[in-house]
Amino acid sequence: MKEDIQQCKDLGCAGIVSGVLHANNTIDIKRTKELIELSKPMSFTFHRAFDAVPKPKESLLKLINLGVDRLLTSGQKDKAEDGIELLIELQQIAQNKLIIMPGSGINQMNSSLFKNARFTEIHSSASREISENTHSYFGNTPQTVSDIDTIKNILDTIA
Repeated sequence: MKEDIQQCKDLGCAGIVSGVLHANNTIDIKRTKELIELSKPMSFTFHRAFDAVPKPKESLLKLINLGVDRLLTSGQKDKAEDGIELLIELQQIAQNKLIIMPGSGINQMNSSLFKNARFTEIHSSASREISENTHSYFGNTPQTVSDIDTIKNILDTIA
């Protein structure tokens, strides 16, 4: 992870998404702090590993104290739409100290839910399948690409 972060810095990236949990799914404060420090001045987003933590509200406070810029989470559900109640609670706790970025299953049909809940950022794959069951590095799974029309439709919905 450290080598990847350094490479992102060298390439001039604006930010990275990372984070580390212990085996018991609590946030590894020491190692996450090291990654945050290494990533500066890039933006640091803690990824969806957060959705496995046993105490999300306490864990959010720890991320705020670490100086995390953003948290990508589905509200501890498979789809962010189903986790909206926790997402709203987390956003209230964060109070502009950290951006809560809902992600997982966000599309044109439900993106307004997040806008109406006053989230300023969302994460969506906005993808479409380009081939079926192609054997690749990721196994025997469909290959997808980001779809510009899907992205435009989501943006039109939340504009």
